[in-house]
Amino acid sequence: MVRDLTFSVDEYRRRLLLVQALMAARRLDCVILDEPEMMAWLSGYTVSENLWRTCIVPASGEPFLLVRKLDIPPARQRSWMEDIVGFGDWDDPLVALVDALRERSITHKHIGADFQSNSFTVQRHNRLRELLPGSDICDLERSAWSLRGRKSAEEIAHMKRAGSLLDSALQATVREIERGKSQRDVAGAAASAYYKLGFDDGFVGPLNVGSGWDSLHGFLEERPLADGDIVHIELLPRLRFYTVRIMRSVIVGRATDEQRAAAETLISLQDQQIAALRPGAAAADVDRIVREGVVAAGLRDSYDNITGYTLGVTPLVSQHTSDLYRCFTPHSDWVIEEGMVFHMYTSAAGLAISDSIVVTRSGGERLTKTPRQIFETDAT
Repeated sequence: MVRDLTFSVDEYRRRLLLVQALMAARRLDCVILDEPEMMAWLSGYTVSENLWRTCIVPASGEPFLLVRKLDIPPARQRSWMEDIVGFGDWDDPLVALVDALRERSITHKHIGADFQSNSFTVQRHNRLRELLPGSDICDLERSAWSLRGRKSAEEIAHMKRAGSLLDSALQATVREIERGKSQRDVAGAAASAYYKLGFDDGFVGPLNVGSGWDSLHGFLEERPLADGDIVHIELLPRLRFYTVRIMRSVIVGRATDEQRAAAETLISLQDQQIAALRPGAAAADVDRIVREGVVAAGLRDSYDNITGYTLGVTPLVSQHTSDLYRCFTPHSDWVIEEGMVFHMYTSAAGLAISDSIVVTRSGGERLTKTPRQIFETDAT
């Protein structure tokens, strides 16, 4: 089988060294990385948890993947790792893990695992303690997630390509909106564009009609679109497990003067926020620009949601639709670093605007280039 890697082997080995440096600092012999995000980031491959699967990293030397035998062929296609261990569908994967550690003479007195992982359940934790009674299992405390914060040059290039494709998907989605069409027609156009452009799947993202800032997440309605409807589009496709995102609002018919003024204010405030995304800036200060600005402009009585969050690896099989490990709130106590990538978004008066942003030395740079405006089906 011909391998089809997303990144160079050197890039994946760079990531392996980051994990092993973290392990050295925590004095760990090996780590269990069973979350889809970490598996995909380190190995290039992940899969749903019909049966448990994981990536194992020793303190030195080569890592290995543990997957059901059915998943070995796609793992070999997308992963750079040579060592892939398979188990039968009726086998205990934890027993297979212990056997693999012993066969490879991997020291496992101190094992790291992320206790917040949805895959590393209490039952699995307890079972592993039974199988390895002489081992300590330590909580990584989400420290491995920090390794993914700053994107490499290869990752940024990949996400820039994804942003360009996303602009095309948005154009196809906006073109589908007109009075009499259903929201399912619009979602279908987006899903079709995803597949045609080369994204991983057809999961569209939030798409609905609403009138308030809190109408961003809703359900597809069956009624046809009518004059005055505000169609909220949030597209979040994945390209080789990496996600980029964009939000725009489309008015069926013509926008009112009030809507145009509200959009202008939102865009202006967010432009200031994007420019403030400089290395060394405090995340809470960046958040404040939009949060306090929108309330001061009278567009909201209060601002009760985040104004941005991390972008990167978010496979469809993850239970996390979004990576909120780093997000923008009044209590964010971390600083901006060059190479971080965020989805920055804001909303008010039924309108929403967002883009995918990479942090450069001089400020935020948009990965999505769609004009920052509200769209109108009857625009002249």
